[in-house]
Amino acid sequence: MADFNISNTTKSAVRKIVEPIADVTAFDNIVQGVITNNPFQCVFYNASGVSHAPVEKSKQGYTARIVYQDAEANTVAVITIRASTIAAFTSAANQIKDDAQLKTTFGATNYRDLDNEKYATTLRCHDVNGEIYSVNFSRDQVTLTSYTDEAIRSRVETWADTVAALG
Repeated sequence: MADFNISNTTKSAVRKIVEPIADVTAFDNIVQGVITNNPFQCVFYNASGVSHAPVEKSKQGYTARIVYQDAEANTVAVITIRASTIAAFTSAANQIKDDAQLKTTFGATNYRDLDNEKYATTLRCHDVNGEIYSVNFSRDQVTLTSYTDEAIRSRVETWADTVAALG
């Protein structure tokens, strides 16, 4: 029987964020800043006849929680929603929060549990050396995956050092 032989070794690195990113706007500003400003010095490329930007979103997801509490501040219900865009996330969360019938159904008042919202975006980046790697953002960490060249990690780390929210 034939063995699998290692052809190359990819790495991953994680940067834990001391304080979670404040809100979805601050999160989006960081992600869009990478796409717009290309601080990792990525380059355009073609794959299977398709042109790709140097940095592009490959997936994203946003989760909100609306908590319902009775008159004694006991939690009587929690509605969690997950959306694939910030616009859908914001719209759905606001609609649920403002739904009078749900408040009546639960016999409670509600609030958005902003501290427990979750945001995640993965960016696919094409390095000048030909490597395609990912930078995954969440509220509490940034993960660099599928890279081999340490210069990539160095560029991502140098950029992250300039973003106060990623401290």
